[in-house]
Amino acid sequence: MPNEETVVNELVAGEAAPASAEEGTATAPSDSAAAVVGIDTAPPVSRQEFEQMKAERDDLVDSKARLQAEFENARKRAERERVEYRDYAVGSVVEKFLPVLDNFELALKSDGTGEQLRSGVELIVKQMEEVLRQMNVTQVPALGEEFDPRQHEALGTVECDDIPDQHVAEEIRRGYRLRERLLRPALVRVASNPKQVNE
Repeated sequence: MPNEETVVNELVAGEAAPASAEEGTATAPSDSAAAVVGIDTAPPVSRQEFEQMKAERDDLVDSKARLQAEFENARKRAERERVEYRDYAVGSVVEKFLPVLDNFELALKSDGTGEQLRSGVELIVKQMEEVLRQMNVTQVPALGEEFDPRQHEALGTVECDDIPDQHVAEEIRRGYRLRERLLRPALVRVASNPKQVNE
């Protein structure tokens, strides 16, 4: 049988074992504990790796600066081309009307009779209409046409019985369109036919 001294020693050894285990846990922190206290466990970066990352950063900065410069140059080039195209278009139109202006000036300098001046102005009007036709500008049909608010602007109504109701009885100002685009509506007076209204 074990004596009393042996039993006491075994009890003391059993109590000391958990204490030593707890002390070992405290002195050897886990990875999660290291993360909580902010301990950097990543390996240190070598000088060569640092220089490589710095060079890559500099390349990115340079690329960004070049892209910004190219974008700015493209924007300025597009703006310059837009202005040049507009000037070219305006110049082409003005060039077509210069002969018309020349004829107006000649008519003003003329010493002819009123009838001759009228004939000269009529020729100038025909010349201007031809220029407009070359530019695909056409007149909006108005007189005798059914009133269309999409291309006619009514100045008022005229009561008459020889024109169908709601048809254009008088054209005050011509309307024009560029191909399918309306430049300005025709200014008209619309017929009001009481016979058709009563019917």
